[in-house]
Amino acid sequence: MKYSDTESSTIADPRSDGHAPICYRMEPAKRMLAQLACARDCASPPSGDLPDVPPCLMSRQQHSVVDLEKVCRVALMVTPEATGDVADEAWEAVSTIRAVLKQQPGQMTVTMQSVFLRRAEDEAVCRRLFEAYYGDRLPATSFIVQPPCGGQSLAIEAWALGGRNADIKFIAPDVVSAEYDGLRWIHLGGITPPKNLTSPYKQSRHVFEEMVTRLEDLAEASLRDVVRTWLYIGGITETQDGIERYRELNRARTDVFDAQHTKGRMPLGPNDQIRYPASTGIGMISRGLDIGCLALQTDRDDVLLLSLENPQQTAAFDYDPSFSIKSPKFSRAMAAVIGDYVTTWISGTASIVDSESVHLGDAAMQTEQTIDNIENLISRENFARHGVEGAGAELSDLAKVRVYVKRPEDYEACREVCERRFGSLPTIYALADVCRSELLVEIEGVAFSRCDSVL
Repeated sequence: MKYSDTESSTIADPRSDGHAPICYRMEPAKRMLAQLACARDCASPPSGDLPDVPPCLMSRQQHSVVDLEKVCRVALMVTPEATGDVADEAWEAVSTIRAVLKQQPGQMTVTMQSVFLRRAEDEAVCRRLFEAYYGDRLPATSFIVQPPCGGQSLAIEAWALGGRNADIKFIAPDVVSAEYDGLRWIHLGGITPPKNLTSPYKQSRHVFEEMVTRLEDLAEASLRDVVRTWLYIGGITETQDGIERYRELNRARTDVFDAQHTKGRMPLGPNDQIRYPASTGIGMISRGLDIGCLALQTDRDDVLLLSLENPQQTAAFDYDPSFSIKSPKFSRAMAAVIGDYVTTWISGTASIVDSESVHLGDAAMQTEQTIDNIENLISRENFARHGVEGAGAELSDLAKVRVYVKRPEDYEACREVCERRFGSLPTIYALADVCRSELLVEIEGVAFSRCDSVL
């Protein structure tokens, strides 16, 4: 498995007196797990052995390439120039995604994307643009009203897959499956409640039940297969009818999960305990609600799913009722050990030790603590603590992260810590309320790492 993190590299076009930059390729910023050969000199125009690249990458982009031998995954983080016109920025972002994917050695297909918007009313424009560009191959898409920290109208995180062994199906709007090497990944996005539901409990219960319905009726799957969820909640810490909206979401999630458990459709871990998926529950502007999930089906005997907890933190599902009448039902991370590599999905992580928020009022220190928590969570020592020797990851194994910042004035301080701790890493920074009013930063990510044979 080869894994590289790359950024755009531009040079002056000699055909235009040195004024118009042309992007010929992305030069790797780091080489991981295996040496990635440089296919050509960045200062040379494209040769016949590699696909031509469109003349300019207008958006700032970072992407990671994960080479899984027979297939390739690409994680893209694209942030356009701040023009103020959402249509221009959206076309710019899509063009950049296209350029990056055309530089890969084989045909790539975008399977899922998260679109971070400055304004809720811009969703309609972006949706029409994506439908026009992708046609009947529209990826599973979530529109999240979380303004990019740089002032842009939008930013996009996208995942693409390619390879001769990859069989990608666009089953229904926002339902996509990708199969290869005995693995079937299912992407669901854009699950929202009907407008006539205003109660946060009813809204939340509806979207979780709709997720179950789409999995069962459209994807021939169930909650037993879900490894990761994303929950975007408008007014997450606001009260409605005397109860915090996030607490009502937790109550609805628990009720739906319990109902599925009675039907034998929840995954079980050691001692027949429910194995909850990794998850992010994060705020967004407006009173909306949008959820999505990632599921995995396989009959391979060299695949192990492992839910991870942080020894420095109380498990969220064991929180005291003072935090929520029904505790948040998620794991701190979910790892898939697949042959000789591990994919680790890291849940939304904040500055919490045991069950208490720490470094109150200090965004930089909260960011440091959050990254410390992630580092401990994915470490080889923590995998061993969970009974799996020879697996684990480091911060350098992260393929991408999202950083949610509560206050605009904390963005620069937060970014300085992230860049120092993570190094060169595809990242999107977005403004969002965190699930506790005193928390100023939340970070999620995914890591790919080598492991010894553990099965």
